[in-house]
Amino acid sequence: MGVLRSVAILFYAAALLAVEGPNTVAAFDHYYNLEYDQAITGFEAIAKANPQAPEPHSSIAQCLLYREMFRNGALESELVSGNNSFLRRPKVNTSPETEKRFQTEVDRAMSLAQARLHKNPNDTEGLYAMGVANGLKSNYDFLVRKAWRDALSEATAARKLHNRVTELDPSNYDARLVQGVHDYVVGSLPWLYKSLGFLAGFHGDKDLGIRTLEEVARKGRYNKSDAEILLCALYRREGQPRKAIPLLEDVSKRYPRNYLLKLEQAQMYSAIGDNKNALAVLDRVEAAKSYNAPGYAQLPAEKIAYERATIQFWHRDLDAALENFKKVTAKPADLDLNTGVLAYMRQGQIYDLTNRHSLAVPRYEAAIKFAPQSDAAKECRRYIASPYNRP
Repeated sequence: MGVLRSVAILFYAAALLAVEGPNTVAAFDHYYNLEYDQAITGFEAIAKANPQAPEPHSSIAQCLLYREMFRNGALESELVSGNNSFLRRPKVNTSPETEKRFQTEVDRAMSLAQARLHKNPNDTEGLYAMGVANGLKSNYDFLVRKAWRDALSEATAARKLHNRVTELDPSNYDARLVQGVHDYVVGSLPWLYKSLGFLAGFHGDKDLGIRTLEEVARKGRYNKSDAEILLCALYRREGQPRKAIPLLEDVSKRYPRNYLLKLEQAQMYSAIGDNKNALAVLDRVEAAKSYNAPGYAQLPAEKIAYERATIQFWHRDLDAALENFKKVTAKPADLDLNTGVLAYMRQGQIYDLTNRHSLAVPRYEAAIKFAPQSDAAKECRRYIASPYNRP
């Protein structure tokens, strides 16, 4: 799993650290700290040294996908909060080279896992590795191909494989991660989607899914961080952000170069109405960037301004929020789609809230032009005709 905002990936399956050692630990440390290129290099070396192991190939594929999500600004937990549908996730744009490499690595992982299962159908490591590969294919189908039926089918296949792992080895709590996510996602789908044939026997249960992830967070060997990260976004989606704050603090201590965890912490404080602590976290992030703290050099100043403005917007400090949103869009070519479109939309909303609709319309138009297929663009089209109004 990657960073907290990567929680928007619905059918995630973490790779088992079957190839243990300092090199594996170092590669995953890079991965959790957003250093995807270094992580890929590390996993490539591990794959070369362990040619029969499927896990390094899954890890490479996972890094490739998360690197593209990171570049697209798609690692956002707010995209799965509130009533936002799982099925409306924005598409992640990837290069043909990345897509080809991703498929190659997943295919290799599946081939090696199948070789183990051919020798022993009850090989738990082989079953787990095959489930991980299915989970990665599900992520790719959902985020890149936007083929949600295929994604849900692959996720269900991963669920069945990991169910088998826990049947054979009840002490393997890592395999329960996929079970928890699958229960939560299926439990969140409209009834029509639950009638799909490949979901026979799986009705989904959001509460059970969360409880399972909590168990993995307590007892998991390799997937503890992943479970905590997933729980943070699900707590937010379920209107329980207060539960996420201690988890964020825990994960952030383990991966101090991952600035997205800090930004998420600020959002969680904001969600519980603690504006003071929310802005204090951003002050520390800004200071870390100014001091060139490890990992913070790549953090765009516009991203900090965006987070600050978002908190100010929801706490009705509209003048300050407008000023910061304008800073965000001063260099639109440097923005990811999510940050850019929302920054423009919020400016329009602020103008509407202060009875300046003639100024709001150009900002809505800018948002539509910036990301025309996004949900925010659809909102902006409505606001042009009918000014935004917040209770």
